[in-house]
Amino acid sequence: MVRRPGAVAGLALLALLLLLAGPAPLLLPDPDLPDYADKLAPPGGGHLLGTDQAGRDVAARIAAGARVSLGAAGAVWAVSVLVGTAVGLAAALGGRWARAVCGRLTDVALALPHTLVALAVAGALGPGLGNLVLALSVTAWADTARLAAAYARGAFGRPDVTAALLAGVGRVRAVLGHVVPGAGVRVLAVATLGLGQVLLGLAGLSFLGLGAQPPTAEWGQMLAESRHDLMTAPWVAAAPAAAVFVTVCAAALLGDALRARVDGGRSR
Repeated sequence: MVRRPGAVAGLALLALLLLLAGPAPLLLPDPDLPDYADKLAPPGGGHLLGTDQAGRDVAARIAAGARVSLGAAGAVWAVSVLVGTAVGLAAALGGRWARAVCGRLTDVALALPHTLVALAVAGALGPGLGNLVLALSVTAWADTARLAAAYARGAFGRPDVTAALLAGVGRVRAVLGHVVPGAGVRVLAVATLGLGQVLLGLAGLSFLGLGAQPPTAEWGQMLAESRHDLMTAPWVAAAPAAAVFVTVCAAALLGDALRARVDGGRSR
């Protein structure tokens, strides 16, 4: 009950982000249409959040960037959950060779500095949003794999799994029926907390020019474009920075609420 306000706030922020990425771009001007006669116009009038260096509507670019930034972060998150869960379960429950290979692969991925690996891969592949998603996905699954493996190893000591095995249920059915659902719930709860970190990584590498290329609207790339106008037109940088902040807060609040619910259900 104590954490319910956080869950409500997280859901409210999530609804705001979905609204921003969904119908909002249809109601706003063309985000890529320049108007140099109206560049760096302050918020108000015909531009809710002002205009940028090329006279493009900042609100429209924030809405268009929501689709790009959230879509890319969601892709990295999905890879980390799916691949990490599969590798973790294989490391805990597979045969001898599967356990050895998946376990060593996870250890290597955990030992590598994720940001430096992403920088190296993105630099080798070249700039582009698809390459950046791939670069971040190379090691993003490792923490999830460790969590899934730890839960799966402990699950075989639980009374329900032991009872299923003693009743003659095969090992595979016991894993699918009793281990995988619980591992999936816990992985989702913790991975949701990490979604904000994924978005920060995407924004940071896009800021360095490794993500979406102009004129595509993307929050990190918008921050990079606005860095020369912080003193004269702070609203150009404030809008994408606020969008990233709201998304990180939404992920943290929802992830914390999910983890509290999982922990509460387990304690009962």
